[in-house]
Amino acid sequence: MQRIPEPELMEDEAQGTAYAEADFSGPNSQFLRLFAEFFPGFAGRGRVLDLGCGPADILIHFATCHPQTRCLGIDGAEAMLTPGREVLALERLAPRVKLCCRRLPLAATEFGHFDVLLSNSLLHHLHDPHVLWQTVRDVAAPGCRLLVMDLLRPPSREAARRVVEDYAGDEPDILKTDFYNSLLAAFRVDEVRSQLRRAGLALDCRQVSDRHLAVWGRVGP
Repeated sequence: MQRIPEPELMEDEAQGTAYAEADFSGPNSQFLRLFAEFFPGFAGRGRVLDLGCGPADILIHFATCHPQTRCLGIDGAEAMLTPGREVLALERLAPRVKLCCRRLPLAATEFGHFDVLLSNSLLHHLHDPHVLWQTVRDVAAPGCRLLVMDLLRPPSREAARRVVEDYAGDEPDILKTDFYNSLLAAFRVDEVRSQLRRAGLALDCRQVSDRHLAVWGRVGP
């Protein structure tokens, strides 16, 4: 099945609310487990950037687990960031965790360099995936730890519908529709590896679940 791109931004307030209220604990926990597995020597310090952070569930958990980090979450849709800002205020994390509404690419001249780059479920939204890898090259500090996780495109529309029913059958229709469209817009492992070669990034990429792939490694010297 060929990739079918979807809209890059989720700017509808109902989408932002639905995503904030949905249970993504499984994939989010898997993301954090993968980071610990791939980078067991991480000292829990430095600047952290989450690209396409949405309501910032992963970034908030990461910042809580690593209190000596300073974190920035970027998302192109303000509606997705609003629930995260509310949680940050309640958790009193706002002084060292910032959320910013911006679209890729980002430049180090504006944001500086980061010691950790995170991204979960952003890649499939991008019509041009190179803007993500361009941003990685521009803002990664030497030796930056990177973990990108995203959906894996199923072989057919019918397979995509089965994934939706298996993992989101009880969710609101707006989420099921978004999930289905996201599966159709996702990349395969070989496609992502080709993107990395084009960007000159020596990173690993493999399938990590029946519906996810991951990219990880150290960026730069």
